[in-house]
Amino acid sequence: MLALVRQHRAEAHAEGVLTGQTPGAAAAVGFRRLLADPGHRVVLAVLPGDPAPGADSAGEVAVGLAVLGLDPLSTVLGVPQVTVDNLVVHREHRRRGAGTALLAAAAAYAAELGALHVVAAVGGHEAERQRFFARMGFAPLTTRRIVPRETLARLLAGRLRAGLPVPRRPLPRRRPPLPRVQPVVGAAAEGRVL
Repeated sequence: MLALVRQHRAEAHAEGVLTGQTPGAAAAVGFRRLLADPGHRVVLAVLPGDPAPGADSAGEVAVGLAVLGLDPLSTVLGVPQVTVDNLVVHREHRRRGAGTALLAAAAAYAAELGALHVVAAVGGHEAERQRFFARMGFAPLTTRRIVPRETLARLLAGRLRAGLPVPRRPLPRRRPPLPRVQPVVGAAAEGRVL
């Protein structure tokens, strides 16, 4: 499972965005914590075969992984949504149904929780993953941005010191009013030129 997560991070260029690389031991501890979290469900797509050395499951090879969760804000708003995070299929097993099986598990989880929608997180630069989700009926929803905490704190402190307001989106420009149409009366109305 950790090999799939590492593959996903590499393909998503997460190492170039996130600060530092998580050591293997810390990743394993974090993954165990995720597996124990009742707010998430980790699903695997497996095939029969010899597992990697040291793997726990005899006779199965994990070829895909997805982390499912229930969006907390959607629950508060009364319209629960299941999130699909970090869906990854091993590059040697793509286009063989593993991704579809993982999404079927997400749909079943959504039905189990009474969620009406399934939302997937996909990086804007992940063209193959974008196409897969589009084929599965997913439409664009939002753009998520990331910033290191230290960078954000430094930028905010600089703005506060300078007395600058927090950046706001400019108001839309107003269109000039359209010319008003006046009814023609008098001589022009009778066909005479004025």
